Order: sequence, then structure tokens, then C-alpha cells
Amino acid sequence: MRRFWRTTEGSIWTSHLISLAAAVFMMNFGQGLFRGASTNFYVDVLGLSGTQVLWQAGIREIPGLGLMFIAALMMHLPLSQRGAASVLLMGIGYGLHALVGSYSGLIAVALVGSLGFHNWMPLERALAMSLSTREKAGRVLGSLSSVRALAAIVGVGAVALSSRLFATLSLRAFYAIGGVLTASGAVLVAKLPTNLGSTRAAQPRMLLKRRYWLYYVLTLFEGSRMQVFGAFSTLILVQNYGLDVWEISLILLASGIVNFVAAPFLGYLLDRLGERITLSTSYVALALCFIGYATLHNAWLLGALLVAINLLVTLSMGLSTYVNRIAPPEELTPTLSAGVSINHVTSVAMSLVAGTLLSTVGYEPLCWGAATIIMLSVPFALLLQVRRPSLAQPTPATAE
Repeated sequence: MRRFWRTTEGSIWTSHLISLAAAVFMMNFGQGLFRGASTNFYVDVLGLSGTQVLWQAGIREIPGLGLMFIAALMMHLPLSQRGAASVLLMGIGYGLHALVGSYSGLIAVALVGSLGFHNWMPLERALAMSLSTREKAGRVLGSLSSVRALAAIVGVGAVALSSRLFATLSLRAFYAIGGVLTASGAVLVAKLPTNLGSTRAAQPRMLLKRRYWLYYVLTLFEGSRMQVFGAFSTLILVQNYGLDVWEISLILLASGIVNFVAAPFLGYLLDRLGERITLSTSYVALALCFIGYATLHNAWLLGALLVAINLLVTLSMGLSTYVNRIAPPEELTPTLSAGVSINHVTSVAMSLVAGTLLSTVGYEPLCWGAATIIMLSVPFALLLQVRRPSLAQPTPATAE
């Protein structure tokens, strides 16, 4: 794996990228605790139904809808300061889950954490790609995905081990610890240089351009399929197959290990083969996995498919590298922010629709629907071509 963490010119790592990776590790360690306990917390502690879980998943995505407007309000701040504020808010929202005792309370704290999370989504990739050249962007994002997976391994592993060794440990404790760990990442992000991502030309506060239409279409499709699966994949294993918290944690642990090993290689493929081949191939493989999730009825086979799906969806970073390769530097962050908002037009709607349908039609038709949407993405992915602008890239000094 080491070869994919390096380029022909040497290591992709700089001191600032290492700091960003450390911040990503801390916040994803906290999220690993959060995710490892969440499904069982919703079902066993709060007593929520599958419909309520999916509705909550849709409602918490609402901040993503307005991200391009929220990002416009913060555009005057340096990229690193925006990132630090977002991570701090995320940690506060996650930590407050430890105090939740009702469905309305869950919605409230989920919205707080979601606001920070969605603000951070485009900023993480913008910061990372500001610390690399366009030719290495896939490898840098792939390596950060590997760091993210390693953090999830530690977090989910801690949940699995604790739930077995300390059966009386409250699931609320995982939220409290996870919130503190996530918020600590804000300190590391705040220490990054304030000139990261700065450009000679002024960055537009909001941006929607025809030249990025393929990015908008593909991110719209991505929202409609992945939010639904992310909400009910582990829920099905708990409700329909009776898996315990440590069993769910083991599946997520296996997923983290696979992502840790394979993510740098996927980033290498993005740089080597390009987004058109890599994304279109991954979409076909994803569709087959969703068909398997709809037709197989063995808990551990479904767990294996969940691991495969979680690996394949890391290639969504190809949409970011595509924008990075074709956009002038000043348009990168506002375009990524607009993409998050477009993504959530469908992710919010589909979560609410899926929550309504789950109790009446079951999860299998939802998986078939997701597979269909994925296959609709393939023709658009095959149209992706990189035509680089003639504008100069950001000064290399920011990568040191």
C-alpha cells in the first residue's frame, strides 16, 4: 500500500497535510464511536421505529440543502477558520446526543451536528486539494480516506470491545466521548495556514455554472441513492436480523479495515485512469451490490455487501477531483459547496420517502430503486472529460 501513498516524485505528505490528516483522524474517531452505537441507541434506548429513524435521517440532512447559502455567509473567512468552526459545531452536536431523551430532542441535536458536518464536507476536500497539485489530488484524497477509515476502525472497535467487556456501559457514553474527540479536531484545523486555498481572483460567494452540469447531475444522483442506504443498511440488520451492537460494530470494523487498505489504491486509480472510467465502473459495481442486498437474506452476506458498498462509495471523491481538475482555483470551494446543496435536494426527499415506504413495502424494493438510480448515473459518468482551464494554479507555497 505504501507505493500509493507516494508519487514518482516522493511522498505526497507535507507538514500541513499531516496536520489535516491528524484532525481528520480525531473527528472520525469520534464519529466511529457515534456510528457504532447509533442504530442500537435509536432502537434499544429511544425505542424508535424504522420509519422514525429514516425520517430523522432525512430531517438532519436539511442543513445540507442550504449549504451554498451558509457557505456564502462565511466566504470572507479563511478556509482553515471556516473548517475549524464547522468541526467544533459538529463535535458539540454529537456530544449533545448523550443528553437526548426524546425524539424531538434527537432531531434538535442532530441538526446542530449536521450543520457542522455539512459545512465541513466541502471544506475538507478543498483544504486537501489546496495542499496538492491537480495531478496528485486523487492520491491525496484517497490517503485521507484511508486515515478516515483507520479512525473509524479504532472508534467502532472501541464500541465493539466495550460492549462485550463492559455490558453495563451506557451507549450515551460513546456520544459524549465521541463529541469531545470530534471537537478536538477543530484545534488542529485552526492551526493550518490562513492562506490555504487563497487565490489571486476573488472567490464568488455563490456559484452555479453550466460548465459544471455533469458534476451537478452526478451529485444529485448520489444523494438519492446513498442517503437512503446509509440510513437503513444497519437498521435492517438490527431490526430484521437481530444483530447486537457488538455484531454491527464488527461489520463496521471490517468495513474500516477494507477502506483503510484500499482507499489509497482507489485514489491512485483516479489519478491514473481518470474519473470517467473509475466512476462509471464503480457505479456498475454498486448497482450489483444493491441488487444483492435486495435478493440475499443472510445477515452476514448482507454485512459483506455493506462492506463492499462502503468501499465503493469512497470513489465519490472522484466528483471532487473532477471539479478540481477543470475549475479555476477561485471556483473550487463554492462549486463543491453548491454540489453539497444539490446532493441534498434528493437525499432529504428520498430519506423521507423511504421512511414512509419502509414499513409498507420492505427494504428490498428500496434497494432495487437505488440500483436503478445508480445505473441511470452511468451514461453521465461516461461523458466526463477533463479540459483544464488556462488559469494558473495556486502558489505551491501553500503546500509546505
